[in-house]
Amino acid sequence: MKKDSRVKIILTNIMKKSTSLRKIARKLVGGKRYLVFKMRGIGRKVQDKTVIFFAFKGKSYACSPKAIYEYMQSDQAYQDYTYIWAFQEPEKYKFLEKNKNTKVISYGGRKFEQYLAIAKYWIFNYRVEDHIYPKKKQVYVQCWHGTPLKRLGYDLKGTHNAMNSEEEIHQKYKIDSKKFKYFISPSEFATEKFISAWNLKAQGKENVIIQEGYPRNDFLLNYQPSDIERIKEKLNLPKNKKIILYAPTWRDDQHQSGVGYTYKTEINFERLQEQLQDEYIILFRAHYLVANSFDFQKYKGFIYDVSQVDDINELYVISDILVTDYSSVFFDYANLKRPILFYMYDLKKYQEELRGFYIDLAELPGPIFETEQELIEQIRRVQNFLVDEKYQAFNKKYNYLDDGQASKRVIETIIKGEI
Repeated sequence: MKKDSRVKIILTNIMKKSTSLRKIARKLVGGKRYLVFKMRGIGRKVQDKTVIFFAFKGKSYACSPKAIYEYMQSDQAYQDYTYIWAFQEPEKYKFLEKNKNTKVISYGGRKFEQYLAIAKYWIFNYRVEDHIYPKKKQVYVQCWHGTPLKRLGYDLKGTHNAMNSEEEIHQKYKIDSKKFKYFISPSEFATEKFISAWNLKAQGKENVIIQEGYPRNDFLLNYQPSDIERIKEKLNLPKNKKIILYAPTWRDDQHQSGVGYTYKTEINFERLQEQLQDEYIILFRAHYLVANSFDFQKYKGFIYDVSQVDDINELYVISDILVTDYSSVFFDYANLKRPILFYMYDLKKYQEELRGFYIDLAELPGPIFETEQELIEQIRRVQNFLVDEKYQAFNKKYNYLDDGQASKRVIETIIKGEI
């Protein structure tokens, strides 16, 4: 292990144990970064037709930033705009530069902050760093990345987060919310929760919400059979098996210094393989915050680790069943009107200690269970699946604005609002 890595681990362990030291360190580092950021923007004029995008802190080409970008690329009204995409591994995404007026840069650092200083529109689905602030003429659009099931921000009542106290979480949300010009919402329910989680009412910023559906879900309403064939071929998946997408969320209290948030797969895949391999394969999708890797070599041909696939929409449309726990993925997946199973093996702990929920679990559009045996049994029962009244009611409440045209409505609201 390199010396700087050892030092980082030691410092992380210290900050985990001491809230006061953590606050002091973050304030000192944040203050320095803020001054550097401001200096990098001096003399750089905001360009009215330049847009900068990133998704999941530059980890992928996905979600609503991708949907909005692709819509703008397709619409003649935005052909003279300049598009900047920021990635942690920019070399993987150079293909985007074949598109009109598109440049790919590295996320973080000097060049990234210089482009932030000139782009009028910031289209992000994740919080920007605390030291980064838009100028008065700039438009920060927070797309977020899902309808919330679990509590967020100011709505957290006690937390076991390994790296942040409740007070620190509130402060991060407060800092970010001060920067918003727009915040995208897919429903009246989500609007209410976003206003609460970011404490927008107290800041007089309820009007930042654009409630027009999720751009990221346009693909789920517009995909073609050829897309399914293309995606399966790209992932080298067998065409004679049904597909289970297993997409659990992260746990706030599972964190390893020097690595980040981790996830322990609380499931006996050997048992699932014995019971299901003749008919199914499993696509395992770790949450984007989970930093540890997974070794499924012994289950080759049955389990495929698709955690590195950029756009989860591609996994949705090729899957026959979704298995999740507390991830918001099921809100989006319900647009497809396919079976959703909720394997909540740590339900009591998660609900009472880690997060808590915004909705009554009785509303969920699928069965809830806590054991592997029930998981196997529920998978076998999906052959009798019907979109029942409960499922329909769920979509009417949470997905009623998803019609395949959200990107168009959202970007028109943003652009026209600034003319």
